[in-house]
Amino acid sequence: MISKEEMIEEHLKGRGISDSAVLDAMQKVDRSLFVPRELKEHAYEDRPLQIGQGQNISQPYMVAFMAEKLKLHDGSKVLEIGTGCGYNAAVMAQIASEVYSIEIIEKLADMARQNLELAEIDNVKVRFCDGFRGWSEHAPYDAIVLTAAPMEIPSILKGQLKIGGRLVAPVGKDSQKLIILTKTGEDEFEGKALLGVKFVPMAGEVV
Repeated sequence: MISKEEMIEEHLKGRGISDSAVLDAMQKVDRSLFVPRELKEHAYEDRPLQIGQGQNISQPYMVAFMAEKLKLHDGSKVLEIGTGCGYNAAVMAQIASEVYSIEIIEKLADMARQNLELAEIDNVKVRFCDGFRGWSEHAPYDAIVLTAAPMEIPSILKGQLKIGGRLVAPVGKDSQKLIILTKTGEDEFEGKALLGVKFVPMAGEVV
């Protein structure tokens, strides 16, 4: 059984994660609180784990990599599309001031709320709905992250990003790329592909 410390040293630092705030956040959050009981001994293995409803908890490296690319800081307001079990939101909440997370599967939204409460994290708000339209009441956001893959980034989500803000998302179907967009103007973005990935497809109106 791999320990949290081994995971951080080998799979995060050893693979180039260097942001001290991200590494501290990964240290603070107990991943075992966010996985099913029968998988707790595997909590710190660097791989996705099934959480039910056909969904996975992302591998620790990917959670850290995406958080690092978002350049979160104290005061950041984050929108997450795809709460899952709440682990990714829990990590970001250690750095950002506010995390608003949307989950389209009601059972997972309920599970995430319970997991976050158990982890004593109170700056994450979870909403059960279709993430395609985002969460306009709290926009604009400093950062937006998608944990499921659309064929293209919904324009509604891009519109809820603050100028200067960053959006990280997997995009595609059979051949997915993790991309990052930086909003440079009201309707202007700079983007690039970061690496090849494999995420579950984004469900809802975007499909």
